Amino acid sequence: MSQPVATSNATSPLKRILAQGKYESIQMLSNGEQLILAVVMPLIALIVLNVTDLIEGVAERNIDAAVPGVLALCVISTAFTGQGIGTGFDRRYGVLTMFSTTPLGKAGLIFGKVIAVLTVLVIQVVLITAVGLFMGWHPNLAGIAPGILFLLLGAAAFTSLGLLIAGTVRPEATLAITNLAWILLAGAGGVLYPLSMAPAWIQPTLNALPSAALGDAMRDALISGHFSIAGLIFLLLWSAAASFAAIKLFKWN
Repeated sequence: MSQPVATSNATSPLKRILAQGKYESIQMLSNGEQLILAVVMPLIALIVLNVTDLIEGVAERNIDAAVPGVLALCVISTAFTGQGIGTGFDRRYGVLTMFSTTPLGKAGLIFGKVIAVLTVLVIQVVLITAVGLFMGWHPNLAGIAPGILFLLLGAAAFTSLGLLIAGTVRPEATLAITNLAWILLAGAGGVLYPLSMAPAWIQPTLNALPSAALGDAMRDALISGHFSIAGLIFLLLWSAAASFAAIKLFKWN
């Protein structure tokens, strides 16, 4: 009898994380405000970039340069802003305090939220890809696998950053910080356009941001079929550092 019990206990942490991931996914998909941020805003960005000359010259056609950047923006919308705001207000209303009394733990909560982010991200990627193809997007097939890898690394990095902010400051501050960061990163963080289009004096600063690493790596992959080693290193470093900081500094209430 002791052997089955030991097996059950060994698998219970994974089951708890999967259950938490399911719960978080349902919460995100039932929140109208987060769906606007996750779906409507990226679609608007895709259309605007395609019909204007904001990214003219990045690729042969605007749509080929727009889709990789918008996919990167989807990661930030869901993993950083959406998770940050949701977690911040979960702290305010005592939801996280309830979780702190369970065996889930901080690491389990973070991994559960990563599952939810990936679930919503899959929906976003399918939608943006379908709309992009309808608008004439022709991705470089050699860059699809690297693109998926960079999306996953970006999701890990930005989920951890969102949880770090949500777990250390007040909900009102989290709301302000994550929304302002979303605007700044989308407009000037190298997400929707290459850093080479930014003023020379600010490029060294922007080069250190995970948003720039993600955006440029996605464009390198899906436009040219290149694998960005620099993007891989930067996203791995940001993921590791932000995850470590979130686990160490996260406060339940």
